Amino acid sequence: MSPLSGLPLAGLKVVEFTHMVMGPSTGLILGDMGADVIRVEPIGGDRTRRLLGSGAGYYPMYNRNKRSVCLDLKSDGGIAAARALAAAADIVVENFRPGALDRLGLGYDALSADNPGLIYCSAKGFLAGPYENRTALDEVAQMMGGLAYMTGPPGRPLRAGASVIDVTGGMFGVIGILGLLERRHRTGAGGQVKCSLFETTAFLVGQHMAQKAVTGTAAAPMPARVSAWAIYDVFATAGEGQIFVGVVSDQQWVAFCTAFALDDFASDETLALNNDRVLARDRILPRIRAMFADIDRDVLLAKCEAVGLPVAPIARPEDLFDDLHLNAQGGLVDLHLPDGTPARLPALPIEVDGERFGVRHDLGDPGADSRALLLDAGMSNDTIDALFTSGAVA
Repeated sequence: MSPLSGLPLAGLKVVEFTHMVMGPSTGLILGDMGADVIRVEPIGGDRTRRLLGSGAGYYPMYNRNKRSVCLDLKSDGGIAAARALAAAADIVVENFRPGALDRLGLGYDALSADNPGLIYCSAKGFLAGPYENRTALDEVAQMMGGLAYMTGPPGRPLRAGASVIDVTGGMFGVIGILGLLERRHRTGAGGQVKCSLFETTAFLVGQHMAQKAVTGTAAAPMPARVSAWAIYDVFATAGEGQIFVGVVSDQQWVAFCTAFALDDFASDETLALNNDRVLARDRILPRIRAMFADIDRDVLLAKCEAVGLPVAPIARPEDLFDDLHLNAQGGLVDLHLPDGTPARLPALPIEVDGERFGVRHDLGDPGADSRALLLDAGMSNDTIDALFTSGAVA
């Protein structure tokens, strides 16, 4: 965003005791929107920085627009430094195991005693209840919350293809934080908000729970579901391409039939209404699949777009680096990986006053801002030197 426009959360200070995805995604959103986010890492840096395989993208995706301090939270000096940072903060975000930060004297009760206006966000596996002390991960929540069952074909539960629960849970954390900030504007008081993986999953599958409540019939997994529309599927095209096409209204059906010269379908009164077409899927879909299989994907895409149909090519994540739309108006932001390699990653999916949020702080080295941050928190250079010498700060 342009500096003249002003970032919505500018002036707010966030201290983040996090790792992996859920907590860091909360801090990412706050940081992109202008908050000064201080990422507290262990000595040597967060282990998330060094994950392999599917975890290799966690750190670069969720840790821009943050400054880093490395503290040994098993030492008295490291705890003192952490408390000093929190005392000067508006918001603390943490996603360690239940009770872990309380035992270190960094829980809400301890920190709010020094800073009554503090807003403290805990990102956990579960909210209060019988499960609250269980260990959870995104995949655990997807499995026990019904999302994996709904994603895979019958009998083959399958986690969604991204950390959707971690990230959505982090988003709910931000919503809670913003709500408490508004309350603080009115009352001056801080507060504590918790967000969770399991309850986030339950919220996302709530539409399927509601379907059972409304119809009396349990929702089938998405690959086996009875769609609400006759044409709403992935189709093979000529040249091994694939495309998703939806026809989701009676008006679109007429336009679709006209565009593809399906005169017999267009004139068939038994297909004029959506629900009648759903019941006739076995008659409609073979004809459409055969027709699409003879058309080049890009030609079919252009034709469906001209008609105004919901349509999409089947893309892979790596295809998005070159996506025309994402590259046009700040949909990707420029970063540098720890080895200096440039990377373009998705921006926050929000426009404010017609502008997108960008990068103010690149992905820094572990502890790169330790001294500056502790000075800002009121510590003297001599005290900080002693902490460095003792190994409590790096």
